[in-house]
Amino acid sequence: MKKLLWLVFISMVPIIELRGSIPVAAGMDVHPVVAYIICTVCNTIPVPFIMLFGRKIIAWLQTTKLFGNIALKYEKRLAEKSQKIMPYALWGLMIFVAIPAPGTGAWSGAVIAAILDIRMKYAIPVIFAGVLVAGIIMTLVSYGIVGASKLI
Repeated sequence: MKKLLWLVFISMVPIIELRGSIPVAAGMDVHPVVAYIICTVCNTIPVPFIMLFGRKIIAWLQTTKLFGNIALKYEKRLAEKSQKIMPYALWGLMIFVAIPAPGTGAWSGAVIAAILDIRMKYAIPVIFAGVLVAGIIMTLVSYGIVGASKLI
């Protein structure tokens, strides 16, 4: 049970998300199906809250001495990435979230959706689809193709 709670927590941490929690699950010898379900579901829990409050929090962080520069750079980087996504809107957002690379994921996808003013009823399913794809990729990589065959 303690292992599963760690996965829940790690999956919801920005930057780490399921890209970190699934390899941790593999290291803790958690069954791949259990790891996939917990990590994908818990990774999407913060998304609605990020979409509602993300822009306001980033704007507030920019006014602080400690996080001002970091928040400014983060917003600038996401604005640049959002310009690449803009022509493709929902498909671009899903692909952005699905790519398991640093700086991508549910958190960044939710902030980009907020920046692009994509309505939650469209953005949340697309972000969740991206998380599902990223979860499959990370499970295959973390458990190996043979170990991940337990998913079937």
